[in-house]
Amino acid sequence: MGDSITINSTSPEMTKELAATIARHARPGTVIALRGDLGSGKTCFVQGLARVLASEEDVHSPTFTIVNEYGDGPALYHIDLYRLDDEEAIRDLALEDIFDGDAVVAVEWAERAESLLPTKRVDIGFKHAEEGRAISIRDHGVLTDGWCVTIEHG
Repeated sequence: MGDSITINSTSPEMTKELAATIARHARPGTVIALRGDLGSGKTCFVQGLARVLASEEDVHSPTFTIVNEYGDGPALYHIDLYRLDDEEAIRDLALEDIFDGDAVVAVEWAERAESLLPTKRVDIGFKHAEEGRAISIRDHGVLTDGWCVTIEHG
């Protein structure tokens, strides 16, 4: 089933740092499925990934472009499926081609492409909490060893 952990993030900076830790443990070809309500921290998390993987801070939700690419070795793809609720339209994106590459891929609103996601991936759920966000992370065999311990003792 994989390792899992839930962290309470009390600030956007803490969410970005958590994402940076995940990025350091991501292997080329890692797919990160992000799930949560609007404003729950998904795009903020991708900003943290981009800090490490693409040396970029200027990451915005690609709602209108659907897919943004950052960096070049390996790249970070940021996919936002919010505006797509038709499975056929999502299939037309040919996400499998992106998933099969060497890039790290972050998919917001991943539940809309559930049948297309690889089984080996990282699932991350975001929920509004009393103070900040509860972020649950479950690795399905793609992160490097020790990721969970690094976060716990981070």
